[in-house]
Amino acid sequence: MQRARRSFRILAAGVIACTAFAAMAQSHSGHGSHAGHGAQSPAPKAISELGTGAAFDRDGRLWIAYKDGQHVAVRESTDQGRSFGPVRHVNRVPEAVAADHDSRPKVAAGRDGEIYITWTQPLARPYTGFIRFARSTDGGKTFAVPVTVHANRDQIAHRFDAIAVDAAGRVFVSWIDKRDVVAAEARKQPYAGAAIYYAVSADHGKSFQGDYKIADQSCECCRIALAPTPDGKVLALWRHVFPPNARDHAVALLGADGTPAPMQRATFDDWRIDACPHHGPGAAVTPDGTLHMVWFNVKAGKPTVSVGRFRDGKLQAQRPLDDPRAQHADIVALDDKHIVVAWKSFDGQQTRLSAMLSQDGGKTWQTRQVAGTARDSDQPHLLQHGGRAYVLWRTEAEGFQVFPLAQEGA
Repeated sequence: MQRARRSFRILAAGVIACTAFAAMAQSHSGHGSHAGHGAQSPAPKAISELGTGAAFDRDGRLWIAYKDGQHVAVRESTDQGRSFGPVRHVNRVPEAVAADHDSRPKVAAGRDGEIYITWTQPLARPYTGFIRFARSTDGGKTFAVPVTVHANRDQIAHRFDAIAVDAAGRVFVSWIDKRDVVAAEARKQPYAGAAIYYAVSADHGKSFQGDYKIADQSCECCRIALAPTPDGKVLALWRHVFPPNARDHAVALLGADGTPAPMQRATFDDWRIDACPHHGPGAAVTPDGTLHMVWFNVKAGKPTVSVGRFRDGKLQAQRPLDDPRAQHADIVALDDKHIVVAWKSFDGQQTRLSAMLSQDGGKTWQTRQVAGTARDSDQPHLLQHGGRAYVLWRTEAEGFQVFPLAQEGA
């Protein structure tokens, strides 16, 4: 719209530095090791705990959530991330908190000013956990006692939580679940991967109804992308295990009554691997109903992060990002035309944060470098508010950084 729509500029404070990040396929799942199913793998690197979630609330305040010892901490910013207020602990009683990139605390904002937080609570047995939820109904001043979202309380994997709020204010929480793996093992039947479940709250997070299964045979350790749709629903995109062992992606609409629409295959790279890459997809739905996706796969033996559009059951305009080293990308849609993708990549010296911006619905793209770091870093997370896109990037050296990806002339 007007000249401001013609091109983008990135309002970033120069290049700041990063680290080589952990190997693509760390070998841990929700029910024991799954890298090659018993094959030897390199010793795992130390797990980074910089994982941070973020969201803008209805009043334009930016909320971040992250691990602080045995607490989930939140901070708010009233100036789009240039500065942050004091630390507040969500859970008064200490407990274990996961914060390792794809499994990190999440934030969502309600339409009436609520602040919702989810996280995975690791249990004593390796690779098991509960999905935890806490809410604030007073604008983040105080948080209610956390609850466990799912009805199933077996000491199994309930991990990699995702949260979204639909147009009616209902809260959707999804997670990766291994109860069906355990049941299949008891029957001595094979079961590939895990399953995707969700629960819904129609009373601003006071209570949840569930557990509703979306699909069997999901990947074990890749984050789920949840995105509200223009017709008031919530869409889920996840890495799936298609027979015999292709790790592509699937999509389904989630019903508030617990009835998901039949899933559809969304990517067709046919990456056949008996392991989980810890590299979940990103999803954004535009007002015209198009799903814009970004995802990692291996195509023709080459690791590739792709962006594409999914509409009417068909994948369209798939193309690789303008960076062969791209990892852990995210995506946001400002409207039908303006789409933004952000990712990080290691160039052998530092980790760089980059972005691609489209003003024609993903047909053409402009690429920009945003920042860098010489030490460890979290995945980038894209946000939108007031018609602008912002990328949150937490680094070990520089801390919490928010870069506006603004349109030129705005």
